[in-house]
Amino acid sequence: MTDTRTPSKSATLSTGVSRRTLLKGTAAVAGAAVGSGAITGFPTIWAQNIKNVTLRQFGTGVSNLNAVADKVKEDLGFTLQMTALDSDAVTQRAVTQPKSYDIADIEYWIGKKVFPAGVMQPMDVKKIKNFDKIVPIFITGKLTPESAIAQGTAPHTVGFVEGKDSTKFAKAPTEWMTLIPTIYNADTLGIRPDLVGRPISSWKDLLDPAFKGKASLLNIPSIGIMDAAMVCEAMGEVKYGDKGNMTKEEIDKTLKIMTDAKKAGQFRAFWKTFDESVNLMSSGEVIIQSMWSPAVAAVRSKGIQCVYQPLKEGYRAWGGGLGIAKHLSGLELDAAYEYINWYLSGWVGAYLNRQGYYSAVLDTAKQHMSPEEWAFWMEGQPAKADILSPEGKVMEKAGAVRDGGSFQDRMGRVACWNAVMDEDRYMVRKWNEFIAA
Repeated sequence: MTDTRTPSKSATLSTGVSRRTLLKGTAAVAGAAVGSGAITGFPTIWAQNIKNVTLRQFGTGVSNLNAVADKVKEDLGFTLQMTALDSDAVTQRAVTQPKSYDIADIEYWIGKKVFPAGVMQPMDVKKIKNFDKIVPIFITGKLTPESAIAQGTAPHTVGFVEGKDSTKFAKAPTEWMTLIPTIYNADTLGIRPDLVGRPISSWKDLLDPAFKGKASLLNIPSIGIMDAAMVCEAMGEVKYGDKGNMTKEEIDKTLKIMTDAKKAGQFRAFWKTFDESVNLMSSGEVIIQSMWSPAVAAVRSKGIQCVYQPLKEGYRAWGGGLGIAKHLSGLELDAAYEYINWYLSGWVGAYLNRQGYYSAVLDTAKQHMSPEEWAFWMEGQPAKADILSPEGKVMEKAGAVRDGGSFQDRMGRVACWNAVMDEDRYMVRKWNEFIAA
């Protein structure tokens, strides 16, 4: 069922920087093969040759989805080969094997490490059909004009470069983007309400001795350190100047607290992959941990109670996007832009929303969701009917309410983003010492 109503307020957030303003009057490309949003209407030779194109995409398992590759083949005619790796492997491959991929599906904190290496090409916003509709948090850093900019590697700080051939991040929006945003979320702790035995309201609950041997933390340094900082700050043990860009002293204090907790037996495990987190929680080995929204849904799909618990200190956010390898040119480059425009045209956005993530362009995603789905996932309303996964399985029964409420409630309470700090090398070394302790 498709909702063709006028998008609600939550679906029509203005970026605050229009394409016309950004380009200072430069006419957007119209009627060209690239950026039209549909393969129909292209020159015949382009449509014939595109069938022979194969684009190689890699990234984390969060968004490298077989369903997307299948739909690309159906809608656009070319082949998308996907490889899913963990975040550390993605970062290393992006820099050290730049000829091994055409599309990089990466998070913004990874982009901060990768783009200065000169292995990816800035993308021309004139070729992005729905640029004006991208959620403004990726353009200005603010969800609404009144919003505060969260600490950490906020996407807008690494989202633009100074020029066509630049690798230097711009301090304000330009015509050239590093990544075209696609997916993001506000993360919190996952809990087993049937096993924790009391209400959970704060990040500091992760280190409550009552959960000794039953807690887990995400073992990706640039993400895990932010969860750790949220915990230490909530405990009142560390007062950060900017937890998204810690000093060496702040890093040391944070990881000493986590190391002491580890030595005391607080943590059952440290996970790196989606499946690991699901298995730990569904088995009951862990009852409180760093978690991702779809992992919570996966536990629930097994008939096991699991809650993505809103916390009083707010959420840790992350966001990702699609980038283009520097070597790509000609027909393959045209196909890459077409793919990115297709990605923002709605089908994928709805697919991501149904997994508990958020789409970078809400307007188009809404057009591919039923009113009942939109009300549940985006407006925080009780489900008027059973809520189905993208594969058609029941995720939530009628009457259920999404953990954390509406899009505005969740993304409006972001306290920090996953971060790459000035002292990143020092932080990673100290993090690895903590894990090995």
